[in-house]
Amino acid sequence: MSLFTDLQHLLGEHYVQSSQQVVERLTDRHRRYKGNVVAAVRPANTSEVAAVVRLCGQYAIPIVVQGGNTGLMGAATPDESGRSVLLLLDRLDRIRAIDTHNDTMTVEAGCILQNVQNTAQQAGRLFPLSLASEGSCTIGGNLGTNAGGNAVLRFGNARELTLGLEVVTAEGEVWEGLSGLRKDNTGYDLRNLYIGSEGTLGIITAATLKLYPLPNAQCTAFVAFDRLSQAVNFLSFTREAFDASLTAFELMSGPCLSLLASKLPDASQPFKTIEHAWYALIEISGHQSEADLKSLFEKVLFNALTEQSVADVLIAQSGAQREALWHLRESLSEAQARDGANAKHDISVPISRVVEFVERTDALLQQRFPGVRHFTFGHLGDGNLHYNVASPKGQSSEDFLANYAQVSAVVHDTAHALGGSISAEHGIGQRKRELMSRYKSAVELDLMQRIKHALDPHGLLNPGKVLPAKEAL
Repeated sequence: MSLFTDLQHLLGEHYVQSSQQVVERLTDRHRRYKGNVVAAVRPANTSEVAAVVRLCGQYAIPIVVQGGNTGLMGAATPDESGRSVLLLLDRLDRIRAIDTHNDTMTVEAGCILQNVQNTAQQAGRLFPLSLASEGSCTIGGNLGTNAGGNAVLRFGNARELTLGLEVVTAEGEVWEGLSGLRKDNTGYDLRNLYIGSEGTLGIITAATLKLYPLPNAQCTAFVAFDRLSQAVNFLSFTREAFDASLTAFELMSGPCLSLLASKLPDASQPFKTIEHAWYALIEISGHQSEADLKSLFEKVLFNALTEQSVADVLIAQSGAQREALWHLRESLSEAQARDGANAKHDISVPISRVVEFVERTDALLQQRFPGVRHFTFGHLGDGNLHYNVASPKGQSSEDFLANYAQVSAVVHDTAHALGGSISAEHGIGQRKRELMSRYKSAVELDLMQRIKHALDPHGLLNPGKVLPAKEAL
């Protein structure tokens, strides 16, 4: 008997595949990493996931879990050794329960995020996690990386949107922690330990998520600024003016808007010309009438315009116009891809240090790599910037990316020096794994290693991800 044969007996031949049958699953979204596996399996439920884990444990075979394969750090890509089993959770896609009195929804890890949003809406509720990849990413992956997205400012990351979990442990046991409680002070918070662990501590198979009442109205605007400091000041101003109604504050630079106009000419631009240095897409939502919310929105923006704290404003006048503005924001990655590969970074700093970070990092990179192009955008409301650096005009992307490590060191060192993080919402995976020893203290890394060993003593859950190799410590 072999592991492959035993897996077929366990799940059925149709749900156990070879590497050749799942080639598209053996590389990451950007095709930076490629792997190989003993088998790829598609269990139907939590019991089958647990049985797979127990069987792999008997063979001492590592397990890599994959959802929608939309991650950016290679966390869901197996290594090239061909020793691991790829665990695909797409069959765990049931909505188990909706409780509108408790405002919760229990869903399986393979549920597509957009399907969860739509199901909540059909029940008259809002599940606010929103990402550009929501049509293909899964809840399990969202929780594994503690996904952020466009509404973190108001609702928080995936961790804040989750009340309970169901998890298969490294021993193949099942922790049934699908509590819908908002208050439960009985011991250690295992939920928060597993969320963001990228499949290295346990396999999330289901979650109980928070729901919210659907807003009665939304107002959206595109705002222009001559200086980044004006955008930061305007964020504080809108927080005071709109309070909890402020849902999103998405920043993008003038070069980002120009890139969109160049690479996606069919996309509707908010202004006739791109003449300002910075722009923001802001949105408020609430339970008052549409007329009252719109009146408040227009009053605040008009005052800001007349006081010259903003350079220009476009307020969406229809649902279609709102969708067009959001389409611009969500198309930035595609526009960059059409321009060519670039050095991407997902950093966070305190909002009060955003201006300093951008000005300092821009200057350092121009000194060391004259002519590089900066495409900076992100979630200003929570200090998360996607700070991307492209090759100078006339230089190929391939030649420029030979300097990727040096460019990233400038970006990450500056963020770290300003009290920031080298990963805000994309996780660590394998791409940033060895950077952990540079930016995390020895005490932090030791604690993480001890937790990993306690929960996965044989190191079979997603090896080679998140934590640096011990010899690097």
